[in-house]
Amino acid sequence: MKLRAIIHVAEEGGYWAEVPALPGCVTQADTREELETNLQEAVEGWLSAGEAEMNSTPDEIFELAV
Repeated sequence: MKLRAIIHVAEEGGYWAEVPALPGCVTQADTREELETNLQEAVEGWLSAGEAEMNSTPDEIFELAV
């Protein structure tokens, strides 16, 4: 799976990044190298949390067309 991350230079120094395809998946670091490591961990954590939610049985599934 390939995901895109948007990397920002933080005003106070360092970097922060977000993954638009994964709402709430953000991280920060002092260096670009550390940011890339943190980003990998953030994505893995986000996906692991989603797996736990998907393993539960929903009461109802509703499809919405917009």
